[in-house]
Amino acid sequence: MNKTALITGASRGIGFAIAKQLGLDGFSIAAVATGPQEKNQKQLDILTESGIRWKYIQADISNHDDRIRIVKETVDTFGRIDVLVNNAGVAPRERKDLLEMSEESFDRVLSINTKGNMFLTQLVARQMITQEIRGRKRGTIINISSCSAEVSSTSRGEYCVSKAGVSMLTKLYADRLASEGILVHEIRPGVIATDMTNTVAEKYDKLIDDWLFPIARWGCPEDVAMAVSAFADEHFLYTTGNYVDVDGGFHIKRL
Repeated sequence: MNKTALITGASRGIGFAIAKQLGLDGFSIAAVATGPQEKNQKQLDILTESGIRWKYIQADISNHDDRIRIVKETVDTFGRIDVLVNNAGVAPRERKDLLEMSEESFDRVLSINTKGNMFLTQLVARQMITQEIRGRKRGTIINISSCSAEVSSTSRGEYCVSKAGVSMLTKLYADRLASEGILVHEIRPGVIATDMTNTVAEKYDKLIDDWLFPIARWGCPEDVAMAVSAFADEHFLYTTGNYVDVDGGFHIKRL
């Protein structure tokens, strides 16, 4: 039975790794990103070469009408949505001390990272509830948050707040949707080699060299994608509202 996974921020980095892995797992892929398709055609060609069925949707998840269109186009193409991966997110355009953060930056980051997540999940959950159950659950929602949901970074406070909000959304939707057969999970990546971390690579290289991370290496997008793959399958049927750290052990408190 064919199932469909909707992934936001799917054109590169963690999102693309997730799209490819879930495609290899047998899901049809609705890949959402803000850029035009031709800009991301190289990555999409990789999906095609891997035998993955996909649809590209250019959209901004912070936009109300775009969120409605994302769900409609996915269902029109594939007939249903079985997995939603809320991966799309942005960092502040400029890192600033908490006392210098602008309202504009706060609003931008929260609008995409938290509000977009909240209301796209709402739309997808409504769609999932109308669908027949295939397998042992009706649907799966996976939120990609961050270790920043708990770790303070005072030079990008708006990002930390946005990801802490995603963690609460995970709990809220897990609570609301469990009776509908829809399970909700959260993945908290640590230092992952992506465009977002490339600008501060020297800082993280030093932290890794200083053994702040028990697994002393950069994470890669595929590390996150494999965790998503496990949640999307039927391996975790008696757990919801939980999270897993994909951070090389960074969360471990050590003396």
